[in-house]
Amino acid sequence: MGKLSKEVLAEKDNVEVSLSNLKKVIKKKRKSVVELAAIGTFLHNIYNGIENILKQILKMENIEIPQTATWHKDLLKFSLSNGVISKKLSDELYKYLTFRHFFVHSYGFELDEAYLRNLTKDIPKVWSQFISEIEKSYLDE
Repeated sequence: MGKLSKEVLAEKDNVEVSLSNLKKVIKKKRKSVVELAAIGTFLHNIYNGIENILKQILKMENIEIPQTATWHKDLLKFSLSNGVISKKLSDELYKYLTFRHFFVHSYGFELDEAYLRNLTKDIPKVWSQFISEIEKSYLDE
């Protein structure tokens, strides 16, 4: 599991940098379209890091995620059904999966500040819960 831990720890570091950068951007009261796009990018980066960690864990457990159009959704489903994450966390992550889909298939100027505010408000707690759940079983720290 040492190799997994190094890869997961690298993802963890990257997510924490993205969280730090996100905190800097959300401090401003009035946000330009560029700042909203930056918030969207950091949220996307954080969720992408979570997905990368889940993929590594499932790979270690020899659980294959079929490469279909719904693989992002399947990743959460398989992570839940194999006990990698809790139902509560899966439900929270689903909000970010939905955002990820929107972000990838839309334009930055379409981002809604109120929607982003709700996501940014919860992401530190969601990240903390995610790390807590996977550290118990999967990290060699």
